Amino acid sequence: MLRRVLKYIRDKELLEKGDRVLVCVSGGADSVALLDVLQRGGYECVVAHCNFHLRGEESDRDERFVREVIGERLKAKGEKLWVKDFDTVGYAQEKGISIEMAARELRYRWFAEVAAETGCKAIAVAHHQNDQAETVLLNLKRGTGIRGLCGMRAKSGNPYEARGGRLQHSLEVKGERLETGIPIIRPLLCTTRDYIEHYLRDIRKIDWVDDSTNTDISIKRNAIREQLKHYTKAEIEHIAATAEHMQGYVDWLEGRESQEAGRAKLYEELKDYGFAEIDKIYDALQKGIGGKIFRSATHVATIKKKKIEIQKIE
Repeated sequence: MLRRVLKYIRDKELLEKGDRVLVCVSGGADSVALLDVLQRGGYECVVAHCNFHLRGEESDRDERFVREVIGERLKAKGEKLWVKDFDTVGYAQEKGISIEMAARELRYRWFAEVAAETGCKAIAVAHHQNDQAETVLLNLKRGTGIRGLCGMRAKSGNPYEARGGRLQHSLEVKGERLETGIPIIRPLLCTTRDYIEHYLRDIRKIDWVDDSTNTDISIKRNAIREQLKHYTKAEIEHIAATAEHMQGYVDWLEGRESQEAGRAKLYEELKDYGFAEIDKIYDALQKGIGGKIFRSATHVATIKKKKIEIQKIE
């Protein structure tokens, strides 16, 4: 788990070694694992917890868990735990928006403020491959185009700026629209929920708390989550990989130079030759690994510096 996530952070250029990062910790398995991995990886972690007061005593239980388990460890190191209470229902009514959207606006604005105040390079959230699969399937059920198939990116714009500017979305603060500043990163998009729980329970022996509303299948995302329990780990990984491939095609269409776009272009160049290791070929090209050879049933690809030569097998 540790090696996988740290490699993903390097490959996706999410953080530099030793960076300060805001880690959003709810107390659930995903965010607890994210914090543990980032701390073990040598990143300087600022920890933030939101209490939206939407689940009664359970919301307060989550806050107590974070304060007692994580806060005490931070206190021993002379570090601060950031906790914020929100009147989410009141905010939703005031703005005329859903509870879900209200919670999203409140947390991302506050995360941006804390990240800016503490000098963080990024805001780390704990979305993983199951979440990615849920997002893609939810978009498919609603009806979507190519962008809806992209799911979540490993690194994306922060919806809100901590200290003014213009807004990407609909929120206004003191008459000013706010826009992206400190990026949102998702280091766990390289792993699945079952592996996260295995990591915490069997390897690290770390506790977490569960959100009981996740079992409410009247909520569309939860219904899809229930369906995903019948998918294999490989099937979930394949959906997540497809989302990343789609990100490449969108970047390519929009003229953005990204790793994902480069892989999409290479796939289109090589698809008629039957190569299965497009990602490895792309990485070898980027690194200029001369002499690296890849084979399909019909062709051989040889990397020469940062060029590729294709020969048919006679």
